[in-house]
Order: sequence, then structure tokens, then C-alpha cells
Amino acid sequence: MGQDLGVHLACRHTEIGGKISDELRINDEIEVPEVRVIGPGGEQIGVLTIERALAMAQETDFDLVEIAPDAKPPVCKIMDFGKFKYETAVKARETRRNQTHAVIKEMKLRPKIDPHDYETKKAHIERFLRAGDKVKVTVMFKGREQSRPELGIRLLSRLADDVAEDGVVEHSPKNNGGNLVMVIGPTRRKADVKSGAGKPAPRAEVLTDEVELEPQLRKAN
Repeated sequence: MGQDLGVHLACRHTEIGGKISDELRINDEIEVPEVRVIGPGGEQIGVLTIERALAMAQETDFDLVEIAPDAKPPVCKIMDFGKFKYETAVKARETRRNQTHAVIKEMKLRPKIDPHDYETKKAHIERFLRAGDKVKVTVMFKGREQSRPELGIRLLSRLADDVAEDGVVEHSPKNNGGNLVMVIGPTRRKADVKSGAGKPAPRAEVLTDEVELEPQLRKAN
């Protein structure tokens, strides 16, 4: 199971799809007639009745977790919630302990990004993380895309899974000017990347270094 959205126990709000909640409801706590379901591997299953979604989660011995309650319908993901919370907490502690002179890179994506461009940008993000830098990932919505927040949620969930070996989600997706923004931090501190040793880190100093890469997008139908 991947590190989907980097849950911290708080609540955040979005304007494009309502609230992306970090105080998550799971299983029988989800009291709505139907939900949009994302599978354990990040695959889009579609809109199901809550009864069918719960049954599908039970069949896989996973939990049904509501990750965007204010979307229409709410977005849920099938995952091992206990394992997810534990692994997220462990990685978050490691990241805080290892932070030093982090440079924040920026990568911009569109919700319907071309597969080739996704792989290219993912490779850039992995390179930044391996160098010990943080990455601010922005999913930009335009026009009618703003009514489909689950596209951005699913894209960021997939990205978090794909780069989990090199980075951990430090800030869950939240709205910023109509876009979704997520921050991924490196699993290794910058000092260790340079020296190959676990030397004590100096005081953290955050700089900003934006990377502007225009995606080649497939036009939405």
C-alpha cells in the first residue's frame, strides 16, 4: 500500500471540491448513499453505492477511507488504514529529524497530464528528493476541471505512491488559488546525501527554487 495523502490529524478546505479532510471517516462512519471509489493501487473504480463500496473493501481485508467528503459524491479510497497511519507517522518523524537546508522545488501538473509527461516530471521529482530537496507539487485546474477535484486527488495519490521510496508527503493536498498543492519531503537529509554519513544537521533553512516545466497536455474532450 502506498503513502497516499500523508495524513496529519487536522482538517483543510478546498474551494474546488469542498474539504479535503485529514480527520478521516472510515468504513461504517461514512454515512452517504454513494461514493466515488479509488482502488488500493490508485485505480479509478467509479461511483458505487456505499454498501457495494464497503463490501469491496471487506473482500480485500482493507478499509474504506473517505478522503474528500465534500466532493460530489464523496471520494473514498480502499486501503489498510492502520498500516497507513503507522507508516505515515514513522516517515514524518524521520523527515522532521533529517531536515536541513531544504530547497523547495516546484513541479506543476495538470489533472489530465499526458502519460509521457507524467513520467518525465516524476523523474525530476525523484531526482530532487534524492538530492535532499523538498518538492511542492501543484495540480492546476482550468474551467470545468474545477468540478472534478477527484482527478487531482487521484493524480497526487498516484504520485505519492510512485515516489514513496524517495519521499514522504509532509503537507497533504490543500487548495491554493483554485489549485491543489502538496509538499513532498526527502527521506534522506541533505547533509547525508552530500557526505554519505549521518552527521548532525545544522539549523534548517528553507529556500525557494521554482522549476517551471510546461506540461504537454492532452486536450480534454
